[in-house]
Amino acid sequence: MKTALLQITSSDDPAENLEMVRSMTSDAADMGAQFILTPEVTNCVSTSATRQVEVLQHEADDITLAGLRSEAAKLGVWLLIGSLAIKTQDKDGRFANRSFLIDPQGQIVARYDKIHMFDVQVSEAETFRESKNYRPGRKAVVAATEFGKVGLTICYDIRFAHLYAALTQEGARILTVPSAFSPVTGAAHWESLLRARAIENGCWVLAPAQTGEHPKTRGKTRHTHGHSMVVSPWGEVLIDAGTDPGIHIFNLDDSSVTEARRRVPSLSHCRPFDGP
Repeated sequence: MKTALLQITSSDDPAENLEMVRSMTSDAADMGAQFILTPEVTNCVSTSATRQVEVLQHEADDITLAGLRSEAAKLGVWLLIGSLAIKTQDKDGRFANRSFLIDPQGQIVARYDKIHMFDVQVSEAETFRESKNYRPGRKAVVAATEFGKVGLTICYDIRFAHLYAALTQEGARILTVPSAFSPVTGAAHWESLLRARAIENGCWVLAPAQTGEHPKTRGKTRHTHGHSMVVSPWGEVLIDAGTDPGIHIFNLDDSSVTEARRRVPSLSHCRPFDGP
């Protein structure tokens, strides 16, 4: 199945970002892609809570979700909207960081809210407190598709191997990791983590990423790592997209999952144990 990762540089203007992603999605479909994936926070990258309150919407009203559902239906493709920043009804006003899997009829097949919040001090100059503005999800999600079961995750989730093991135990053969990774942690850990999750689980790992310096109307400037990746179930990096925005096409072959798991059947060797 021809599949495409979109590597983009979202601004803090959802309408502007929607037009960019619509155009790239159409181009990817013209190139033969039947499954297209976008990065984390496709609709808005912003360091300003004030700006987010101004431009973000509830799911029912979100222009990016509506626009990309329509585009998927028009093109007849599967689409993973890596995630959207979405307003919620939470009393504390926090947003959801929510991934959507859309079928070729434009219907929402699955939703997943990011479970693990990126609350870290990367360096003296770079601190993130994702949980201040986003509330964590609680439910892991595996979605059935015509090309195999898909386990949905987002960005910082990649550091929590037990989540991926649980998705695989529920039948996932493809793991999605849409991201907006920090350049510092990206350079140090991005590839290693993606390859580890692929090898441990004998799964395809598909990781579309935000990249570069993100245009803004207010707040601090945000930079992201880029290097969208496709890792095979054997742990081979088949695509490393570098740092330029673009469309990256590859063939998603389910037989590679079967072959990797045949060669090293570690999933069938899992054993219960006591302690420590």
